[in-house]
Amino acid sequence: MILDDILRTTRAALPARKAARPLGALETAIRDRAPARDLAAALRQPGRVTAIAEFKRRSPSAGWIRQGAETGDIVPRYVQAGAAGLSVLTDEPYFGGTLDDLISARAVASAPILRKDFIVDEYQIAEARAAGADAILLIVSALDDDELRALFRACARWGVQALIEAHDAAEVTRAVALEAPVIGINHRDLRTFTVDTTLAVRMRPVIPADRVVVAESGIRTVADVRRMGAANIDAVLVGETLMRAPDPGAALAELLGS
Repeated sequence: MILDDILRTTRAALPARKAARPLGALETAIRDRAPARDLAAALRQPGRVTAIAEFKRRSPSAGWIRQGAETGDIVPRYVQAGAAGLSVLTDEPYFGGTLDDLISARAVASAPILRKDFIVDEYQIAEARAAGADAILLIVSALDDDELRALFRACARWGVQALIEAHDAAEVTRAVALEAPVIGINHRDLRTFTVDTTLAVRMRPVIPADRVVVAESGIRTVADVRRMGAANIDAVLVGETLMRAPDPGAALAELLGS
């Protein structure tokens, strides 16, 4: 399965990353950073659905989406169009991204930035914060309960928030149990890459009202966004639809009805 392949590749690359930039070097970089921005607060704006606009060049399911794209070009357009948050893919083998993309996005945007990657080790959380991330992604299906809890606790140590991503009822239950403020419902099954755009609407009633809920994947039209809003979903995370558009910023503004 693709998810298993990605996780194996991620874990295999970690020793070299840790050797090239030890944890102590990350700690030094983090001390120079301003406090992380509050992703949860940015996304919850009563009466409207907000957006995390995603920068990604490719994906395992779609192949190249926007080869050669640069954050310095795309991210300011997202911000101008009203993105409440930003997501930057930093996985290179499967998504064509790097931590340098996150660093350059931080340099041109003040909105909260989510490091979108396959986090399996606390080192990656420190690495994200050192690069300027305000939040990281924890994928429930990629982690057992002990790993999930340990990595969620580690976020507090490094001063970042976590978006806990779930795909089915059992995973939502695990996400809710963490008491994480932001829960993402991914319409895409990361093991089969099939998409069910009704999932977030069906899962919303079992998530406490005080949690920020983000619908991910398969959001393509204004009608999709309105449907999420009618179900009391706070935000959408949109990447491929925007990155394929001639003007990603204009596409985001249209999606948000602005």
